[in-house]
Amino acid sequence: MPKKNDTITRVPGIQVGHFTDEAAVTGCTVLLCPPKTVGAVDVRGGAPGTRETDLLAAHNLVEEVSAVLLSGGSAFGLAAADGVMRWHVERGIGYRSRSGVIVPIVSAAILFDLTIGAPDAYPGAEAGYQACDNATAAPVIMGSVGAGTGARIAALFGNERASKGGIGSASVMLPGGLIVAALMAVNAVGNVIGEDGDILAGLRAADDRGFVSALDAMTALASEELPERENTVIGVVATNGALNKTQLQKVAQMAHDGLARAVNPAHTMFDGDTIFALATGDKSADTTLVGAYAAEMVAEAIRRAVLQATSLAGVRAVRERQT
Repeated sequence: MPKKNDTITRVPGIQVGHFTDEAAVTGCTVLLCPPKTVGAVDVRGGAPGTRETDLLAAHNLVEEVSAVLLSGGSAFGLAAADGVMRWHVERGIGYRSRSGVIVPIVSAAILFDLTIGAPDAYPGAEAGYQACDNATAAPVIMGSVGAGTGARIAALFGNERASKGGIGSASVMLPGGLIVAALMAVNAVGNVIGEDGDILAGLRAADDRGFVSALDAMTALASEELPERENTVIGVVATNGALNKTQLQKVAQMAHDGLARAVNPAHTMFDGDTIFALATGDKSADTTLVGAYAAEMVAEAIRRAVLQATSLAGVRAVRERQT
């Protein structure tokens, strides 16, 4: 019996592909969009690294999005979008200008993973192209793959006291066949908080007995430079509903509420927190309802990311026995 798909590829037409480099501990994840997908974005972090986000503003011309790329490698990782564009051009997919030239619209966001694995390695154009080749409508592979390969959580005191982050995804089917889903790459500066309010993953205690508050640690270091502070949670929410760019902008804003529920603290000056929103279909959809469930799915996807992560390059995952 086929595995139930409760990830973002449950949205008809959405495909997700990963490129994973375990040796260098980095990677990227691409989300391929069906034709006429409308896109928007909301950036809340104080240190974002993005590409083709201004274009998604409601007052700007282009509405259709060809793909969304999430990448490791910090700003270097934005180069992976070049490969995603080449993959689309070879297949004649993209925005057709008045002159007839096809220009794929590939929006992207990056996370910082240069202090785990190889510091001079990052996803380039070939990685982005390979991620497209790997894309499928099957349930999304979660954990320490793709953009989540080098993701860490609460690495304030380095890898030894951090927890392993990764990729997570979740979806819900609402009455009438309306689907709302999320895909998140979790590399948070703060702790990931469970639905019960307890720390699910994050900053390990100095004696390695459980987790401690990342916010308390920041408070204690308020008069000093934080030892490690390059982090980010980036992701995508999608629906098969019929929403325009203005409505999707509100959905992206509301989706960040889920990030704030599942990560503490969130949206700091050291994060690049960015969430894209996509509408692919023609189902009747209420903006508020989609936005509210987008926040729920973002929180669930973040928690799944850390529960599915595996230990890598000295950063321990919560699913594995602590040593």
